[in-house]
Amino acid sequence: MIASTEPTRTADSRSRWSHRRSALRDYGIVISFLVIFGFLSIASDVFLSTRNLLNILEQSAAVGTVAVGGTFVLIAGGFDLSVGAIFALSGIAAAHATNVGGPVAGVAAGLSVGLLVGLMNGLLTTVGRINPFITTLATAIIVRGVALAVTGGFLVPIADPAFTAIGRGSLGGLKWSIIIFAAFVIVAGLLLWRTVFGRQAYASGGNPEAARLSGVPVGRVRTVTFAISGISASLAGIILAARAASGQADVGVGLEFQAIAAIVVGGTSIFGGEGAVWRTVLGVLLLALIGNGFNLLAVPPTFQQIFQGSIILLAVGLDVWARRRAQ
Repeated sequence: MIASTEPTRTADSRSRWSHRRSALRDYGIVISFLVIFGFLSIASDVFLSTRNLLNILEQSAAVGTVAVGGTFVLIAGGFDLSVGAIFALSGIAAAHATNVGGPVAGVAAGLSVGLLVGLMNGLLTTVGRINPFITTLATAIIVRGVALAVTGGFLVPIADPAFTAIGRGSLGGLKWSIIIFAAFVIVAGLLLWRTVFGRQAYASGGNPEAARLSGVPVGRVRTVTFAISGISASLAGIILAARAASGQADVGVGLEFQAIAAIVVGGTSIFGGEGAVWRTVLGVLLLALIGNGFNLLAVPPTFQQIFQGSIILLAVGLDVWARRRAQ
């Protein structure tokens, strides 16, 4: 009796499509970035100047840091809308602690806010089994309310020059914000790519039931990813507070949407299980290039928003189409 070759052909077809989809995610963002970069290099005489390129990196540092942390959450199958509020409250906590105990206490206080809120988000979504969208939306409202209550709507000035140097100082011509962002990207990339935890995060988002049956502590992994997201938001908030020399309750409004946009444009699936830190970084830089280039070319902000929104919609649409095709 001759065995049917149809299952083998089907498996081979799925394998080929999987490779094509992976290549589309990897090279699509790279090609898009290079095309935009090349176009702006030709269209604007100012774009390739060292000052402008460093300005793009500096402006991308806060959103990029938040987006890198958020990449972990999306890969593991979660969603985080609280990062903008964490961003604000961390800066306020850092400002108060710096004025009392110095810059080390300020940094520790700011990071603690992100860690605690992140863990709370993780526990509510895993142990409490509340939808992550609802959970993080609620915590965002709560945390923003706490920030307003603590400050009374006023700025919290920071006088310590050692703390403000984090946002204003530089090393070898590079702002500390850029250096911190680069270091965070390297650490996050290695954590996701080279560790057991990284593989468990992909498994938790790709197929949580299969991951549980394989012994992966899905709830714990997802909780840790929320903690990482919270820490990344607080780190960005500390950098901004240092740059502005003050903590403010009204900063970071809409930051969560900018971060999610960059993550999705970078090819991380909103359904979980797929993504990479380096692609998120390219997504952040691609959106930053569009904003910077449109400003240099004097394009009205309305058209910038239309263009960026179209790119996000296209990225999500391709993700949905690719998953349906794979199935």
